[in-house]
Amino acid sequence: MEGEHVLTGIHPVREALRAGRPLDRVLVARGAGGGRIDEIVQMCRRQGVPLRFEPRETLDRMGGGRHQGVIGVGAAHPYADLEKLLGTRLLVVVDGVEDPRNLGALVRTAHAAGAGGVVIPERRSAGLTGTVEKAAAGALAYLPIARVVNVNRALETLKGHGWWIYGFDAAGEHAYDGVEYASRSALVFGGEGRGLHEQTRRRCDMLVRIPLAGRIASLNVSVAAGIALFEWKRRARSE
Repeated sequence: MEGEHVLTGIHPVREALRAGRPLDRVLVARGAGGGRIDEIVQMCRRQGVPLRFEPRETLDRMGGGRHQGVIGVGAAHPYADLEKLLGTRLLVVVDGVEDPRNLGALVRTAHAAGAGGVVIPERRSAGLTGTVEKAAAGALAYLPIARVVNVNRALETLKGHGWWIYGFDAAGEHAYDGVEYASRSALVFGGEGRGLHEQTRRRCDMLVRIPLAGRIASLNVSVAAGIALFEWKRRARSE
């Protein structure tokens, strides 16, 4: 919870939703009900705010027992719309990075390499918490982050606007430094441990690998992103 903005109780969460304040997620205690909580649940669903039903003990730890069954966690930085990123040349799509420090490091690297934005999913992903902001070392002030309901639909949207999708996978057919990247490229990286989801892999135009010399089968996602992004940057500079 480091650096996150926690709203405790029905009234603060409801007013934040009414005001359109960016929320990373809303937690509702399992079994909690009543008209006011039902109203919050419906507002979250209408506004696309991630909603999680958690044991009451989880909310007790976060809100000190004064939460009335509802806690809102505010994003450390507002999210951007995916459509506003379509005019850039390079996007990073993250298929479920759950460690906030990894996400922050990846955002920092993406900005340094000249990416136009980062796309993350609502579920099974770290949001823009204070920990992410700290690890990004200021990059969140300059690099827009779009949060989408479904990564696969976001990839289809990009493809419909002429983007090429490059998925980074240990079993990829093509080495990262031998690919001719398109003028509008989306580089997709999987989450810790499992890599790309199968449905995401199928939507990629090309699966790309980073050849490794050692016995370890994979790289940290932020390190892999750095290698791929700076290769793209090197190619773009020579055009």
